[in-house]
Amino acid sequence: MSVEQMAENVDGLRWFKSSYSGSDGGDCVELAVGLDAVYVRDSKLAGAGPLLRVGQDEWTAFVALAVE
Repeated sequence: MSVEQMAENVDGLRWFKSSYSGSDGGDCVELAVGLDAVYVRDSKLAGAGPLLRVGQDEWTAFVALAVE
């Protein structure tokens, strides 16, 4: 599996937070889907913290295992 931690934000992405996230600003992650990867970041640090870049194939494999 190849996961890259990026220090800078990626412009032009639309970020989504889980519908299970509370409105009190608790611990959550946000996802954005790019052309060749899925990006993951901490919602509390949105735009200011690091983010992970996960390739499409790796993300598909992760989701397949998570829903089993």
